[in-house]
This record gives sequence, structure tokens and C-alpha cells, in this order.
Amino acid sequence: MRHKKHRATLGVTREHREAMLSNMTASLITHGRIKTTLTKAKALRPFAEKLITKAKRAAAKTDPKDALHLRRLAHRDLRDENALTLLFNDKVNEFKDRNGGYTRIYKLGPRLGDAAEMALIELVKADDPGYKKRGSRGKAAASKAKKTAKPAAAAAEVKDAEPAVEAPAAAETPAPEAAVEAPAASEAETK
Repeated sequence: MRHKKHRATLGVTREHREAMLSNMTASLITHGRIKTTLTKAKALRPFAEKLITKAKRAAAKTDPKDALHLRRLAHRDLRDENALTLLFNDKVNEFKDRNGGYTRIYKLGPRLGDAAEMALIELVKADDPGYKKRGSRGKAAASKAKKTAKPAAAAAEVKDAEPAVEAPAAAETPAPEAAVEAPAASEAETK
């Protein structure tokens, strides 16, 4: 029985699913972003993030044996040697200051052929700040009071300033004949 199993099976066997996730992770690491179905993207996210965490742990190790062990554990899941080398040598430096949340999923809408929900999954950039943490409600109320006080002070300064005088616009509008002739010429070119 498959009770209380929350992992998405994606309608394929275990071997097929593992190979598919391995290949999709290799493409994600190599290209930075891939377009797939939303269900596959949601299944790919924890798989890819665990591999990135293993690479980060290997980079932090001082003993080469421990780093090699983590690399072999990652190679068990990510079978593409080029993607593994890219992850452990280059990409790991982009995520050294980030604790989780290495990927982001964007919903793209339904696919034309079968109306499957499509998504774009990408690796988060190193300089991306991510989501800002919300403060307590007391701080939010205090900052809101400051924001309302600032526009009132700015409005008082505007009243004290001199009114601006605008010069009349002389010949800024185009001639109506030139605007009518342009679409007619483009219709002739398309035929």
C-alpha cells in the first residue's frame, strides 16, 4: 500500500522518475533555468536543492576525504559528470551565503496541446536578495505614521514654493496628413 506517501510519482516507475529528475537537474545546473510542467518542477525543487546543499557542505569541509564522500553521494543522484563538476566547482560559490531556497518556480499558464500547467524553474542568482522578512505590527504602524507625516510636510513646502510658468507649445504636434499617409504605405509593403 502507498498510504501516507507524499512524493509525486509523476505517473512513471521509480527508476524512470529518478533518471528524469537527474537529467532535469543536470539541465537546470547547466542552463540555469528550464521550462517544464508545474508538477515536475515541484518534484525537481527538493531534489536539486539537496544536491546544492551537498555541494555547499563539501566546499565547507577541510578534509578532502569528507568532500570526496559528499561528491560521491551527489554523483549517485546526479549522473551527469559535467553538471556535477560545474556544480561543485563554480555554482557552489553563488550559494555560499544563502541558506536554502536555491530555486524559484514561475507559473507560465497552460500548454496548448494538453492544457498541462507549465512552469519555469530557475536557479536563484547570487545577488538576488529574496523575500524581505516582515517586521512586527508595532513597527509597521510606526513606519506607516512616518510615511503619512512626510507627505504632509512635503505638501506644506510645495505651497510655499513659487508656481511654475509654462511656455505655450508652438509646433510640437505633427501634421495630420503625415500621420494618415504612414499606415497606407505600410499596408502596401505587406502585400
